[in-house]
Amino acid sequence: MLVQPSPARYLGRVSEIFHTSLPRTGQSASTIPQLEDFLVHARFPGESVSTVLAYMLTQALKIGKNPLIRGLPEAAFQGLIQNFFPGLRLQNGPANQNLPVTEDEYDDLVTLLMQHRRYQTLASEWLCHAIASASLHDNHLWQDMGLPNRNILSQLMQENFPSLAAKNTADMKWKKFFYRQLCEQAEVLVCKSPNCADCCDYAQCFEMEAA
Repeated sequence: MLVQPSPARYLGRVSEIFHTSLPRTGQSASTIPQLEDFLVHARFPGESVSTVLAYMLTQALKIGKNPLIRGLPEAAFQGLIQNFFPGLRLQNGPANQNLPVTEDEYDDLVTLLMQHRRYQTLASEWLCHAIASASLHDNHLWQDMGLPNRNILSQLMQENFPSLAAKNTADMKWKKFFYRQLCEQAEVLVCKSPNCADCCDYAQCFEMEAA
């Protein structure tokens, strides 16, 4: 059962969402894995989750993100690497102490995704953490995941989180949709209109997400 979060928790982040590289420690720039390295090491070439994780980790490395996937201890991250990209040498890295404290927000995003995952597996748990990590950044979610386009994200959601994807009947931007779900659970009013079609901010939530 989901513990109802404090309404005040989301106010700052919701305001941003709705209104709105350095080499890793101990690794030289020449040894940082590129997308091609992930694809070459892929245990399941062409499989959707494997491919998405390859793009996400490539993006996280590109922007110097620490850790690459938030919420995963190093042992769990190594399990992910060995499961999807055996033979690839990569560490998750320590948490960046300069980042804003958003642990509760992150945990709630993970919980939301975990509640709706199709498969009760370690791989799906890792995917929940990866998506939640990307959701804390400022661009469109598919961009923060390093994906080529939004359609790949939508397909990922439909295949791996079908009950959650089914709630996004109007095809709201995914990051906004996640936060709207959290706010509804917390009984936080975030929208200016009870009907999306009549809202003056409709374009901010539903307009095409350009590359």
